[in-house]
Amino acid sequence: MDHPSPVRDAVDAIVSGWSRSRPELDVAPIQVMLRVARVRAAVERATEENFARFGLSAASFSALAAIARIDDEAGATPSRLMRDLRLTSGTVSVRIDRLVADGLAERATDPDDGRVSRVRLTGLGRQRFDAAAPAHLATERRLVSALAPVRRAALADLLRDLLIDLEGEDGGVEVLGMALTPAHLTAAMRAAVGLSEAPGLLVRGVQPDGPAGRIGVREGDVLTAIDDTTIHGTADALRAGATGRTVGALGVLRGHELLRLGEGAA
Repeated sequence: MDHPSPVRDAVDAIVSGWSRSRPELDVAPIQVMLRVARVRAAVERATEENFARFGLSAASFSALAAIARIDDEAGATPSRLMRDLRLTSGTVSVRIDRLVADGLAERATDPDDGRVSRVRLTGLGRQRFDAAAPAHLATERRLVSALAPVRRAALADLLRDLLIDLEGEDGGVEVLGMALTPAHLTAAMRAAVGLSEAPGLLVRGVQPDGPAGRIGVREGDVLTAIDDTTIHGTADALRAGATGRTVGALGVLRGHELLRLGEGAA
């Protein structure tokens, strides 16, 4: 039997308040989301103070760091920076303009393709990054110092699983010959057509001659299990369906019916 933790924070008080005043509301998600939001706010305050010491903001440092990380004499293309920073073309352009105006970066034409522009750090930009980066990392180490290394690693693993799913909106993943939709989008799609929420990933495509197709998985099914592993999110499916692993059976939700399909699916 689980025992309540003797350690409580402000979020626990909020959850308890809702449980008393509106017991019909499922407020469990805010135990994660509100804490993430509050941690983010604390991190932003501390890191912005640090960046200001070097004449930078969090936005300008992230762009500076992305260019420095590529570490290519030719520089980074705006499209590469868009992918790395997960920002729109317009936002990336504004950030580059700011770095160029501050003398930290410069634009150049790609020597192999005159239609492509590249951005690289100036000498001043590299000096600024080399000074700011160690101080930034030291600030981040202090911010997570309340967690023992093993708990820090566990938190990083959990956040990775969540982020893989939340950032999978541009196509999801393919596992065992199935194209899978991220969990949060799967839940939204089921709710939109009046189906109940359930753990799993919507199958939006099946290769007929793939492992899943051979045992009867259909487009529109929701993958709920690979062998004995329950599939809650994209990371679960990637781990359980890793290349070279023998798969005995797949669990799927077809409409309201839970099915167990196949043996020897690998």
